[in-house]
Amino acid sequence: MSIYDSLNEQQQKGVFTTEGPVLILAGAGSGKTRVLTHRAVYLIEELGVNPYNIMAITFTNKAAGEMKERIENMVGYGSESIWVTTFHSTCVRILRRYIDRLGYGTNFTIYDADDQKSLMKDICKRLGIDTKIHKERMFLSVISSAKDELIDPVEFETRAAGDYNKRRQAEVYKEYQRVLRQNNALDFDDLIFKTVELFKQDKEVLNSYQERFKYIMVDEYQDTNTAQFELIRLLAMKYKNLCVVGDDDQSIYKFRGANIYNILNFEKHFPEATVIKLEQNYRSTQNILDAANGVIANNVGRKDKVLWTDNGEGDKICFEQLESGYEEADYVTRDILRKVRNGGYNYKDCAILYRTNAQSRLFEERFIVSNIPYKIFGGVNFYSRKEIKDLLAYLKTIDNGQDDLAVKRIINVPKRGIGAASINKVINYAMEQDISFYHALRMAGEIPGLGKAAEKIRSFVLFIQSMRARIDSGYSLSRLMQEILETTGYLAELEAEGTDEAEERIQNIDELISKITAYEEEEEQPTLSGFLEEVALVADIDEFDETNDYVALMTLHSAKGLEFPNVYLAGMEDGLFPSYMSISSDDSLTELEEERRLAYVGITRAKEHLTITAARSRMIRGDMHFNRVSRFVMEIPKHLIGGEIYEPKAAERPIQDTPFQKAKKAFRTAAASYIPVTNQREFESANTQKNSLEYQVGDRVRHIKFGDGEVMAIVAGGRDYEVTVDFDKTGTRKMFASFAKLKKI
Repeated sequence: MSIYDSLNEQQQKGVFTTEGPVLILAGAGSGKTRVLTHRAVYLIEELGVNPYNIMAITFTNKAAGEMKERIENMVGYGSESIWVTTFHSTCVRILRRYIDRLGYGTNFTIYDADDQKSLMKDICKRLGIDTKIHKERMFLSVISSAKDELIDPVEFETRAAGDYNKRRQAEVYKEYQRVLRQNNALDFDDLIFKTVELFKQDKEVLNSYQERFKYIMVDEYQDTNTAQFELIRLLAMKYKNLCVVGDDDQSIYKFRGANIYNILNFEKHFPEATVIKLEQNYRSTQNILDAANGVIANNVGRKDKVLWTDNGEGDKICFEQLESGYEEADYVTRDILRKVRNGGYNYKDCAILYRTNAQSRLFEERFIVSNIPYKIFGGVNFYSRKEIKDLLAYLKTIDNGQDDLAVKRIINVPKRGIGAASINKVINYAMEQDISFYHALRMAGEIPGLGKAAEKIRSFVLFIQSMRARIDSGYSLSRLMQEILETTGYLAELEAEGTDEAEERIQNIDELISKITAYEEEEEQPTLSGFLEEVALVADIDEFDETNDYVALMTLHSAKGLEFPNVYLAGMEDGLFPSYMSISSDDSLTELEEERRLAYVGITRAKEHLTITAARSRMIRGDMHFNRVSRFVMEIPKHLIGGEIYEPKAAERPIQDTPFQKAKKAFRTAAASYIPVTNQREFESANTQKNSLEYQVGDRVRHIKFGDGEVMAIVAGGRDYEVTVDFDKTGTRKMFASFAKLKKI
């Protein structure tokens, strides 16, 4: 029996169609990874293609690792020559070899998000930009979007003509790139941007990679941005044996620059393309798939496909509408405990998915009280912790002294008596001489006004130089790290502190050493640059471990690519999911379609049982919000749902006051009793005349932010009317009349 006999008809077509451009539309859980791995095996074993000539690209290290392992298990010897890697890792490998042709050193540093923020903060300060008005993250977002679209600083400046804000952004972009180049550093967007630039400028390099990668496969194609599309187009331009696999219904990363039109317009870019649909799902029950199909069918911008399965009908979708967010968390907690107690599920089989990170708090509080083990994904990344960033900065400085950010971070960590004034003198000298900060440190004796600090700086430079010499003489990375910790006294300082926080930091350092050791054991030729590169490319979701027994809490974006037997979709309310911003956006159709794809992703994470929860009232930023059940829930065919969806009018909703609300009302009542007699009489007179407002209960009104709605209740109290309005797009809100400024329509 052939290994290909285990594939269904459409999967086999995806494997056997090897020549020319191929688009495989792979629905959720349809076995796309099996198709890609079997396709690579087929190319090697049946068609005799040299593994050296095959490339497979995906987005996460985890996905790349799984694919590579499967291919190696099926092919065995020789398969290690295939490039199975991520976009960023691919570009790093190319740039490490050829970036000197763009004027960079091949030992460049890769800046993470924190490094970028620090650099942008310095640039704004240098350019005299008020960051209270123009936020650093705004500039970083603009620059990232520009790079995603392959717009360099010169073109950005040209497009900005006549627009003051755009010209200011262009100035920042230009300076940001200048400093990156000076520091011999790239940010994540640069990795792809610079590789495309290299290919376009150097035809010799492009041709060598086109000759190498005669067969290219791209996973998760719906998540590619313009720069990634151009990278793949250039590589595949010669032989056109490009196979892309993706699902337009799972394109949920627009905020990261993903361009859904890359997959929707694939046949326009490659007119001779073969299109193959994978619609058989191997993950979920038919009821879950029918719910997902029912929701996503409402999107206009998609390629038609309908998921089906042989797994059986399965349970109905469980829907629970609770009175508040607190009750929602309590319900989910009790349901998980019941399922685990009955022996049907373990904690690791359960996942709670939500639209925003803030929703995790109530679940965390209930889990702690109920002694349920859990882990939140999307929190502080291990490599973003202070002690880890400090030690990585030492390694970066040893590897690449041009990285000013890394050097500045550790010049006085632990404290060496090199104060801010001395550091500023070195910075100014570096700018005057147009040299790097580290180069200026090496010339400390020539910098006027440093005094005793010059000797301390000299000691620091000698230490870095000695560490470089140790690396050159064959020191292992783990031994190097131990020497850094001992010589600098970093570890001793934490041990002397003796606090729980210090102990946790020591444990994190131990974990870093374990990571270094593991890297050295796994790599045939471990290098300092290689280790720093691997660390820089780690994604948070790659840390998900299916073997640990805990409930997973994560946003819907983080859940993509994962699956769980028992899934809870929490906070399914209009205004929360879809968000108010999506509903009220100027481009609401596009935004809502993106949100609907996110709902589709959430539903299809469930294998056996799906529970959807919503709250009639929810505290958000200290205010009580009354929201309708999400329109995405209403789009699920009713016969698939177990549980009644009841949407009472705001005036009917029996909301119980929390202790905080009771205290708030008591305060309002007490405050009203102290109003001077004259004012109180005037106010009471106004309260008795409902026509003092231009609208009454039942009238249609308009709010400047929330749009149109119907007045459900008007209550006199304190110094103002409390008006309840059921808005068409954003649900029910309570507000004071004087602040709401409602207009009757």
